[in-house]
Formats: sequence, C-alpha cells, structure tokens
Amino acid sequence: MSAADLRGVGSAQARIELQQAQAQLANDARSAMLQSCVGLLVVIGAAATWRQVQVSRESQITERFTRAVDQIGSQDVNVRIGGIYALERIAKNSPADRDPIQFLLGALVRGRLTWLVGAADGPEHPTPAVDEQLPVMNVRAPDAQAAMWVLERRSRTPDDPELYLSRVDLRRVSLRGARLSRTLFRHSNLATATLTGAQLDGSDFTDADLRGVLLDNSSLKGVNLSRAHLQGASLRRADLRGADLRSADLSDATLDEALMTGAQADATTVWPAGLSAEERRGLGIVDDGQST
Repeated sequence: MSAADLRGVGSAQARIELQQAQAQLANDARSAMLQSCVGLLVVIGAAATWRQVQVSRESQITERFTRAVDQIGSQDVNVRIGGIYALERIAKNSPADRDPIQFLLGALVRGRLTWLVGAADGPEHPTPAVDEQLPVMNVRAPDAQAAMWVLERRSRTPDDPELYLSRVDLRRVSLRGARLSRTLFRHSNLATATLTGAQLDGSDFTDADLRGVLLDNSSLKGVNLSRAHLQGASLRRADLRGADLRSADLSDATLDEALMTGAQADATTVWPAGLSAEERRGLGIVDDGQST
C-alpha cells in the first residue's frame, strides 16, 4: 500500500497497524528469498561435493585397474593371481569396467593356454589319446584356473558380450556349478574337465574335445555340439534339450536320465552302444538320418 493510500485512512491506529503489517510482509518476503538463496547454495554445494567424490572414485578405480593390469603381466604367478582377483573386485564395483575386464581375463586364458587347432605347427585335434597323467588345471596353470573362476561367477545380463574361449587348452579345468552360458569353446580341448552342474546354455562347443568330461546335472539347452568329441563323457541328468548333436561322437558316453527333447542328430552322429533308434525317438531326439 502506498503512502497516499495510507493518508487516506481516517484512523491513526489503523494506519499504524497497516504500516506494521506492510513491514512484516516485507520482512517475510526477504526471509523467504534469503532461505531460497541458502537452499540453492546448499544444492549447488552438494552437487559439487558429489561430483568431486565421483571424480575421486573414478580416479581410484582407474589407478586400481592400471595396477591390476600390471600385475597380470608379472612373471610371478602369485602376483598374476592377485591381479586377477583385483580385477574381479573392480568389476563388482564398476559396471562400466565389466566388459573390458571380461576381455582381459579371456585374453589371459587364451594367451596362457593356446590350443591352435588348424595352425601349421598346431596340435593334433583331437589328440590320439587322452592324457590321464596331466596335472589338474589348478596345478599346471593356477592363474588360468583363477581367471576361469572369476569369469564364471561374474555378473551377467542378457546384453553382455559372448565370452570367447575358442582354441584354448582347458584340459582338467575344474568348474563345478560354473555359469558360462553363451560361451564360445569352438575347437577347444576340455578333455577330462569337471563341469558338473554347470550352466552352459547356448554355448558353442563345435569340434571341441570333451572326452571324459564330467557334465552330470549340467544345463546344456540349445548348445552347439556339432562334431564334438564326447567319447566317455558323463552326461547323467544333463539337460540337452534343443542341442545340436550332428556329427558328434557320443560313443561310451553316459546319458542316464538326460533330457534330450528337440536335440538334433544326423546319420553321422555316433551314439553309445545299445541306444537304439526307437529309444532315441522316445527321448524326443530329432534324427535327420539313420545315425549309428
């Protein structure tokens, strides 16, 4: 209210009360504005602090990542194993680093245990006989075994890239209950490996050496086992529904209580002795030809 308006008020007492009310409203407005400014400053300060914390955290992760990479390149196997587990911790805390860490650990395994099938100086595949005297993976290549343990228990989403472990020597690796769905094992050697209870759905074992492997209670839904060597493998209660078994050799394999509905076979699939065509039909196997 203006001064002229106040002069128009007949009562002096009323004019005083109106002036006091005006002053109170002005004070309230100034207080509200001040509080708003203080609140804005608090928000800006909190945002700056949060950003500083994020920058500090990212810097620490980068430093830890660099140090772990240096460790896995060490000549000392114990230092390499320490670097492998450091990368696992980083992957748990930093989702953005999970794919690069998967690639690094996969590269470590491939470089450490190369199985160059088809190369001029590569190994005979499959080997003439399974080496029963070969030490278990944890003894002959403990860093590679540690990397495999980290890879199989990593956090997974449907959009994660496939794990590439083709042309790798994984003989006698121990991966009980491993989570390795959608992994590429093409032309790899997993003879006498332990994969009991493993989750391997959608993986590719084309031409892989799986002789004597333990796959009891494993999930192998939709896996590609074409041309795979499964002689003497144990597949008790394994889930092979929808698996590709064309040209696979399952002679002497154990298939007791295995689920095989929709598994594909052909005339070149070699079955265990005694598993007749009628029994295969009863199991729900889709046989494109008269396999042996």
